[in-house]
Amino acid sequence: MVQSINTKVDLVMKGTSYIGLGSYGQIMIGDKGFEFYSSRNVKDYVQIPWTEVSYVYASVIFKGKWIPRFALKTKSNGTYSFAARDAKKTLRAIRVYIDPNKMLRSLSFLQVVRRGSRNIFQKIKNKFSRHSRTKSK
Repeated sequence: MVQSINTKVDLVMKGTSYIGLGSYGQIMIGDKGFEFYSSRNVKDYVQIPWTEVSYVYASVIFKGKWIPRFALKTKSNGTYSFAARDAKKTLRAIRVYIDPNKMLRSLSFLQVVRRGSRNIFQKIKNKFSRHSRTKSK
């Protein structure tokens, strides 16, 4: 069995980890960090100390009525995505240990598409402007 990093547990809830393929289990929030334990495989767990978390991103839909998933961005190991049965309650428990200024909304689908199309047109524009500068010399 895996040893927990928390000495005091604030919240335990059913959740899903989106690391690789989705796996179901328990999310545990305590005084030392965020933990996820898979219900099928004992060796499949994630323990993230609060000192290692740099940002928390939440996907907010319907003006905050529904939060389907959230992600924890760590300082050294990348981003871990999770979903909880009650994501608002989970994020409120995380807010106790993480600075609220480091809890951000993730981009919406339309914002991602808009940003991607803008970057494509910007690359095309830069390519043609470089091409015209080399011909005029």
